[in-house]
Amino acid sequence: MTSSSCHPSIAAGDHRGYMEYALEKARLSPPAPTKFCVGAVLVDTDRNEILSTGYSMELPGDRPGDPGNTHAEQCCLIKVAERYNVTEEGLDTVLPEKTMLYTTMEPCSKRLSGNRTCTERILPLASRIRVVYVGIKEPGVFITKNIGRSVLEDGCIQVKFVEGMEHRIFEVATAGHRN
Repeated sequence: MTSSSCHPSIAAGDHRGYMEYALEKARLSPPAPTKFCVGAVLVDTDRNEILSTGYSMELPGDRPGDPGNTHAEQCCLIKVAERYNVTEEGLDTVLPEKTMLYTTMEPCSKRLSGNRTCTERILPLASRIRVVYVGIKEPGVFITKNIGRSVLEDGCIQVKFVEGMEHRIFEVATAGHRN
């Protein structure tokens, strides 16, 4: 991959490599007992180019006065929308046809904050994002049962798990939950 200086070079199809990079981003999320630390990477698979990255609470939220209750996937999409000067709803006009999303945790299907869920943000992009690679399912800490995977699959988006990193991803995701 010809990468810019801000992203590592990861071999095409190296799902674990992309998940490692998403995990690196998750570590940037400020730990707190009321949220998970999640990282995400959006990739143009035709060009093997990282389009954007994101992590929990990286950017300001949707509503005025929201200091940053943003999820990793949401941050990825916001950055691409800003880069192409389109709204989030217009992303389907600028995202490459074979875009993949890597996220350390299953995209949310419910948010206690009232913000749009990650599945609601990804579903309209099903013609572009056909596969979402996930590190772990969302633990039932804040939402008893996250059905993000089934919501995406019902919307014709494949959800595939990258195995072998679950323990490390869980440790980073729940930083701040301990005493």
